[in-house]
Amino acid sequence: MKIVIFDMDGTLLDSKKDITISVNHVRKLHYNLEPLSEEFIVEAINMEVRNLSMLFYETEIYHDKDRDIFEKHYESQCVQNPYLYDGIKEVLHKLVASGIKISVATNAPTKFAHRMLGHLEVDSLFDVIIGADAVDESKPSPEMLEIILNHYRFDKNSHKAWMVGDNSKDILSAKNAGISSMFATWGFSPKSDNKVVVSKPKDILDIVL
Repeated sequence: MKIVIFDMDGTLLDSKKDITISVNHVRKLHYNLEPLSEEFIVEAINMEVRNLSMLFYETEIYHDKDRDIFEKHYESQCVQNPYLYDGIKEVLHKLVASGIKISVATNAPTKFAHRMLGHLEVDSLFDVIIGADAVDESKPSPEMLEIILNHYRFDKNSHKAWMVGDNSKDILSAKNAGISSMFATWGFSPKSDNKVVVSKPKDILDIVL
């Protein structure tokens, strides 16, 4: 058995416009702060160590009121502008047609992952779609990946698994779970020193098939 676990934002799809709109909605509504750029938002999200509440809302902690408003706004916003990166849909269908098992592990809430992937008509291709709300610790913890691997009854001696992501947290989660990784440079992060770097989605096929 071969298994490919995908990150979502910045790997499967581009969601930065909608994330930025919802963050700026909270900034304006609760703090009357000027809007942040998409570039700043993406850089902040991809930092290995960061305090997003400070970066986004200038508060030391992520207040419940901010989380609630963000999630309420993003629930409708998240399907306004996302798009799959060029070649992703074809690669997903090719993997499934070749008998490869595919799933999603995202630090976004699970409900948004289902909503966005459903909107883009690829959700049915994945066996498991799991977000950070379903675990005690998000990536780089291996917890999400371990749930997916357990779903497949993964045996490291006879099976092969990869994590594909655009973030150091994705790569570390794979290392912590004891599986291989591929760093995708077509999304939110254009470069990496990871051992395996893929510059376009079809490169995944060359490695897995």
